Amino acid sequence: MATLKDAAVIKPILVTLRLRVPAGAARPGPPVGPALAFYRLNLMAFCKDFNARTQKYKADTPMQVTLTAYKDRTFEFVVKSPSVSWFLKKAAGIETASGLPGHSVVSSLRLRHVYQIAKQKQSDPFCKHLSIEALCKSIIGTAKSMGIEIVKDL
Repeated sequence: MATLKDAAVIKPILVTLRLRVPAGAARPGPPVGPALAFYRLNLMAFCKDFNARTQKYKADTPMQVTLTAYKDRTFEFVVKSPSVSWFLKKAAGIETASGLPGHSVVSSLRLRHVYQIAKQKQSDPFCKHLSIEALCKSIIGTAKSMGIEIVKDL
């Protein structure tokens, strides 16, 4: 158990890195290796821990990682779920969004898909405080800006 003295000690931060790594595919090579090796961080410890945390996702799912490195060469990282636009593209079955959102519709999705994406995003540490309704509204706005139409029934 940490004492009050341990809790009062603040580690000096060396750098905060933001990486996008495929789920379960962290290896000492690029893009992870050069980014962590530059700050002399333990590559294998990061790779093992990241791969263990992301094994529930399908392979090649782009995971957003925020890594905080300290001056004593230790680090902590937070794994966030993929972006809403990635989920929408997968659900709609498209590669790219519309070049003219609001004028051309690339695809359409049901409200059921929006709700499922909102449930997955609610597990994200930065979205836990948001309600499902708020997340659904945000996802619908993102879909509109991508040229994806949201319909009640197809």
